[in-house]
Amino acid sequence: MSLSQVYLDDLWSKCLNHIKTNNLIESIVFNQYFEDTSLNSLNDSKANVIVKTKLHKVILTQNENLISEVLSTFLNKQIGCAILLENEIESTSKSVLISPESSTLISSYTFDTFIEGTSNKESRSAAIACAYMPGKFYNPLFIYGNSGLGKTHLLNAIGNYVISNHPDKKVHYTTSSDFVSKVVSSIKNNSIEDFKRELLNVDVLLMDDVQFLAGKEKSHEIFFHIFNDLVNHKKQIVITSDRHPHEIKGLEDRLISRFSSGLSVGVDSPEFETAVAILKSKMEHQSLEPDLIDDEVINFIARDFSSDIRKLEGALNRIMFYSINFGQNKQIDLKTALSAFKGQNYTDKNDLNANKIKRIVSDYYGLTRQQLVSKSRTKNISNARHISMYLCRKYLDLPFSKIGDEFGNRDHSTVMSSCEKIEKLLKTDFTLSSAILDIEKQLK
Repeated sequence: MSLSQVYLDDLWSKCLNHIKTNNLIESIVFNQYFEDTSLNSLNDSKANVIVKTKLHKVILTQNENLISEVLSTFLNKQIGCAILLENEIESTSKSVLISPESSTLISSYTFDTFIEGTSNKESRSAAIACAYMPGKFYNPLFIYGNSGLGKTHLLNAIGNYVISNHPDKKVHYTTSSDFVSKVVSSIKNNSIEDFKRELLNVDVLLMDDVQFLAGKEKSHEIFFHIFNDLVNHKKQIVITSDRHPHEIKGLEDRLISRFSSGLSVGVDSPEFETAVAILKSKMEHQSLEPDLIDDEVINFIARDFSSDIRKLEGALNRIMFYSINFGQNKQIDLKTALSAFKGQNYTDKNDLNANKIKRIVSDYYGLTRQQLVSKSRTKNISNARHISMYLCRKYLDLPFSKIGDEFGNRDHSTVMSSCEKIEKLLKTDFTLSSAILDIEKQLK
């Protein structure tokens, strides 16, 4: 056995052990489909995992993102993966090509593969502008929003576009956690000036999850120096976070001020139409036949799992897994889909609860449930939120504090004020009264 294959076998063994010990896959599924697999090859951006049967391939393909994440953790860089049968791999590809200088960008994350909708249109437009003319428009560009809404995809899309269309420009992608680790390592090795010089030479700096810089004083100082120098020299900086710059606790005021000096754009949960488009794109990427799943099932997933894109994909994977193992029909219908979520903490819509109220109100006003619990104060979102709180109080008789928990951990006084506002308006606002009457019909 070659040294390269020994390395691959050892790496794959660690990955499988990590998946098993952390219960990332149900044990019965792991034992049946994951154990008898191998890592065939690895290069700068992708790993090829070999399986023995078509069923093994379907199951592991449904968990492709998980496998990529685990590999990336052990390799300390972003790695994609492909699940292949033994006869689909060429012997010439069995090699290890890992280079510490190689790009960590995910090649499949491009603007073309990013599904645009109302929830992310602004952020995608700003990202394209930065990629088209780095350093000329919004600098820095700060993209914020909850986890799983496409921020990392946009960062990678910018990097991939620049590399393809501006080959003379140097792109550097990093997470704030990796940045902190390298700062610590550089200080320990007395090479911090070399580290700073390396970053000052880039033309486009992409930093993911900057909120994890919070509380890291030395990293603050070094990043502040790098940030100022790059911006002063018209080099592009794009940053992502799970919240607006002013809401990140533990960051120095001078950093928050710098982050706010460019353009800050948010991404929200995908609305229904965008969620449907994302699901169909995922199916196409997995080479699934378009008519394999009923449109009713796609609509069910898009409506009930749209708080973030990872949940959409997870729901699709769950239904595919259940259908392969327990489905009786070739086509996946709604009955099969609902059966797939039994025992999965999925709430039956026949039982009235806060989630059902939020779903019906959000559908009525063309919003997502994530928007109802967000911090947005846009009038239409705010009104829908007040109505939802009022209905939770009226029909579920929940304490104000509990309702507050259901709507983004809001204070009980905020909920009380919202309920009182709706009660008062109902006496004079015919349009509101009619809307609530329509909604109440759907609750019963």
